[in-house]
Amino acid sequence: MRAALLAAMSLMALSPPLRRAADAVLLHAAGSLRSPLTEAARAFEAAGDAPVTMKFGASGLLRDEIAGGAKAEVFASANMEHPRSLSEAKRSGPVVLFARNRLCALARPGLEVTSANVIDRMLDPHIKLGTSTPKADPSGDYAWKVFRRVDALRAGSFTALKGKALQLTGGPASPKPPTDRNVYGAIIERGEADLFLTYCTNALVAAREVAGAKVVDLPDAVAVGADYGLTVMNGSSEAAYRLTLFILSPEGQTILAHHGFTSPNRPMNEE
Repeated sequence: MRAALLAAMSLMALSPPLRRAADAVLLHAAGSLRSPLTEAARAFEAAGDAPVTMKFGASGLLRDEIAGGAKAEVFASANMEHPRSLSEAKRSGPVVLFARNRLCALARPGLEVTSANVIDRMLDPHIKLGTSTPKADPSGDYAWKVFRRVDALRAGSFTALKGKALQLTGGPASPKPPTDRNVYGAIIERGEADLFLTYCTNALVAAREVAGAKVVDLPDAVAVGADYGLTVMNGSSEAAYRLTLFILSPEGQTILAHHGFTSPNRPMNEE
């Protein structure tokens, strides 16, 4: 994490002249970061710093909004590619890897599924398989990556899985997620999916909300990790950089760890 902090401090030194914060820091972040970054923002404010206005959603859609001119200062994405596209377009500074996640399968109550048979369950034509929306939401892209790894084990599986996958969240036309509960728990509770491929952090929250639901680790041969990237838009306030440093600090990283995210300085297979 020391390297990430040094990168962020270098970013501040190399950035154009900063404006002083007249209003709240504008944070745009992946939906999977809602709980930890809300907690981090509240801790940042409680320490006497600027207020933070937060917008959460699918990282690809947020990136498109920002690229289209939406006002933002700090962008925390569930992948590295979306913030890098803003950096490469000279809209923001460098991108820092600040957290890691991975994909799990969330299973509805009563479904007999384990890591040993989850691939069979995913391929079963009678099982409704839910995912997020590729391109709009990195979670969907990671699910497609899982499909390709399954295909390497069982030829033809990518086509079968892509064809049956129900893209239930993260897209431009997806229903707005509920504000009072986990969207993935709501989906399996309503019977819209029997299995849902989502981040393990999301799946754990959903399983706590839905009695009998469970989180299933994907087998090593098809497991996919997720690297989360953070960037600050050009011309942002000094407070935006302080918020970034707070997220990268030991206190910010402890908050992320409490919510199931892992340190970018540790390999995923050590978690």
